[in-house]
Amino acid sequence: MKGATTIQERLWDLRKEKGLNLEELAQLTKISKSALASYESKDNKEINHGNLITLADFYGVSIDYLLCRTENREQVNTPLTELHLNDEMVALLKSGRINNRLLCELATHKDFIKFLADIEVYVDGIASMQIQNLNSLVDTVRHEIIERYRPGEDDPYLRILQAAHIEDDEYFSHMIQDDISAVVRDIRAAHKSDSESAPSTTIAEELKQDLEDVANFKGSPLEKQAALYCKRLGINYNKLSDAEFRQLVHILEKSKFFKSYVGQRKKRK
Repeated sequence: MKGATTIQERLWDLRKEKGLNLEELAQLTKISKSALASYESKDNKEINHGNLITLADFYGVSIDYLLCRTENREQVNTPLTELHLNDEMVALLKSGRINNRLLCELATHKDFIKFLADIEVYVDGIASMQIQNLNSLVDTVRHEIIERYRPGEDDPYLRILQAAHIEDDEYFSHMIQDDISAVVRDIRAAHKSDSESAPSTTIAEELKQDLEDVANFKGSPLEKQAALYCKRLGINYNKLSDAEFRQLVHILEKSKFFKSYVGQRKKRK
């Protein structure tokens, strides 16, 4: 997950929030569909100044927000004193050492408040006394049973009482871990389609698919091997000219992993 949003991503996000396709947005803003598409393209370098104002007004955001100079749509120029952040936190947020975008998503998740509340309960020791009281009660009952009935160490009731003993550190560790795990899973799911996220298929699965495709490829053993290399390199084998193919084979023959076959590639008709 990237720490900063690009202008192209912001324009795409805003359009998707409105539930519009490019054609609908073009009709509403009077900006051509091709221009809008280019603004959301990774190769886009600049946006017409007039169109920039039009889009900012249409989405109800500032130009600074549209240009990713700020992450604030509504809370613009909020005084720092209202945020109740100490100097260390302000310095950290300004340092670029952490992913502020991810931090914002964590803090604004619907279950993050529960996560902080559980941490606060643990840090303040609010529940520790109650847990200790419960443990004392369990220990008292256990000792009373031992004194009265003299059961063996393997007695199931004694073992149940022993298992009922709660370690507050372990208890809160599990609870806090469950809280943050749920939050992180949701954020991960929300970014599953991001280009920076890991692919859903493994390298082994991709290679297996490539091998199956090449096995069905009609051509000489040399062509099949070259086709496999092309697939792994993301090259469209069918678009190679005969000259390009010969150059490719010449380069691949320098590899100890490439087996050369006698024969020539058939000319395309």
